Amino acid sequence: MKVYRSLQQLPVFSKTVLTIGTFDGVHLGHQQIIRQLIAEAKEREAESVLISFYPHPRKVLKPEQEVAELTTLEERIELLKQQGLDNLVVVPFDKAFAAQTAQQYIQDFLVKLFSPSLIIIGYDHKFGNNREGDFALMQQMGKEFAYDVKEIPKQVLNEVAVSSTKIREAIAKGDAQTANQLLGYTYFFRGYVVEGNKLGRKLGYPTANLQIQDAGKLVPANGVYVVLAQIEGDTRILKGMMNIGTRPTVDGTQKTTEVNLFDFEEDIYNRHLKVFVKYHLREEVKFNGLDKLIEQLHKDKEQSLQLLADAE
Repeated sequence: MKVYRSLQQLPVFSKTVLTIGTFDGVHLGHQQIIRQLIAEAKEREAESVLISFYPHPRKVLKPEQEVAELTTLEERIELLKQQGLDNLVVVPFDKAFAAQTAQQYIQDFLVKLFSPSLIIIGYDHKFGNNREGDFALMQQMGKEFAYDVKEIPKQVLNEVAVSSTKIREAIAKGDAQTANQLLGYTYFFRGYVVEGNKLGRKLGYPTANLQIQDAGKLVPANGVYVVLAQIEGDTRILKGMMNIGTRPTVDGTQKTTEVNLFDFEEDIYNRHLKVFVKYHLREEVKFNGLDKLIEQLHKDKEQSLQLLADAE
């Protein structure tokens, strides 16, 4: 997959099948669009092109509404590379781009730069200034510029419409299982391992204290989770559990993200850790003393190992 990060880098496309959107999370709904995109491109002997906007349009148009993203730009590229696309175009999204009328967007951007034979869009795709453009306009202008348009209906899983918003809501309330079902893979984030106060080591459960690298990345709600983890540059997948919260049993006030890797003794300070959030185990609780906390950690580990074994 070729990746273009600015419009100045683009080659001259002679014939494409393209789709457009933010594609945050590259979830099951996105994957369905991409599968159809690739199949149609093969049938039409055209190149497949996915156009993704960065930063997230809402961050530019409504900065007061915070949007924590499911994927950083690099993670999105990493996930899209697995899909089999010919081209990914990352369009720098700013107010000038957003100010185009819907007609300008089609004529001066899509048609002029990409020579589309077919445009595939999701059921809720809106474009142009004030989101004035829709499927009907895209279809109408297709007659003038000789391209076809197909609309992909919403993907529904267990009676829930698959959308980045639904997945964000699930992660924000700690519902890892629902998020993972809608994504079609296990939600992950990366952190940099820093020194903590080594309390976990004293309790018999040493933890990797993580500093989340990307401020815009969505981190799950406070609680205890079953996780898998991978150290940067290492192929091993390690089992563990994670606590996100303030550690109320020891009167903590700062929010921390700590991962206990099972049966693991190596020093991984100053390394990056990729954490896959498999299941939500329980809420963070204030225990009546460290003995009660240790007792619960034993149970958490047993339950984590059981859940991971059942999933294999």
